[in-house]
Amino acid sequence: MEPIMAVERVSYSYYGKIPALADVSLRIGEGEKFAVIGANGSGKSTLLRIMGGLAHPASGRVFFKGYEVTEKSLQNKGFRRFFREGVGYIFQDSDIQLFCPTVLDELLFGPMQLGLPEDEALQRAFSVMKMLDIEDLKERPSYMLSGGEKKRVAIGSVLTMNPQVLLIDEPTNGLDPRTQCFLTELIFTLNEAGKTIFMSTHDLSLVDEFQPTVAVLSEEHGVAKVGSAEDILQDEDLLLSVNLIHEHMHYHGQTAHTHKHSHYIYHKH
Repeated sequence: MEPIMAVERVSYSYYGKIPALADVSLRIGEGEKFAVIGANGSGKSTLLRIMGGLAHPASGRVFFKGYEVTEKSLQNKGFRRFFREGVGYIFQDSDIQLFCPTVLDELLFGPMQLGLPEDEALQRAFSVMKMLDIEDLKERPSYMLSGGEKKRVAIGSVLTMNPQVLLIDEPTNGLDPRTQCFLTELIFTLNEAGKTIFMSTHDLSLVDEFQPTVAVLSEEHGVAKVGSAEDILQDEDLLLSVNLIHEHMHYHGQTAHTHKHSHYIYHKH
């Protein structure tokens, strides 16, 4: 079956000097849960920006539903609408994503840009606000929201466009435990409703909870391994080599002992 999104031998560097991705290839099936993990600086966010059409590779190709996504193709109004309706991008930092006067305006912006009638755009906005429990925030500007509220609004601004694919950059980063739990459950619900979920994270507990297909990025910015969550999380040598867990040293008298250490609890499902 043809993947809903594919990345073929993508490489990218900043200013032509600082490497960010090296020959990365991935295939994401429709309705799949997929996570890319790696240490800070391994290229996770860059990969999501390229998949979201916000940056373009120095070499290699990106496809959505069999159509190549390029700077030129996105200049075509028809293709740009097809792609923006199909693929939603949720930034790690919600402040980058929110720019409208009020929460309601944020949720209306995408549908209105797609040319939806105002009544349909409003219906979508209020439906999404109810789902995210942010109806009481509709008249608030983003600078008067908490971090968790901003994240919900940022997600809502994408969901009102009803994309098939959600690209989510570090979804739980910087959020309080209650918001992290809400967001994790929301991602599960969206996936069960048929959305394709592609996220970047270095949070191994989220990978354990979500059980997606996992691609591991090395510190050399290439794909070290692709496999099931269970397979990846049990491969401690791999996780150590890509700097996602570390070796802890302690002493008993004059004898030094080392063991691999991470900050998540692995649960078998």
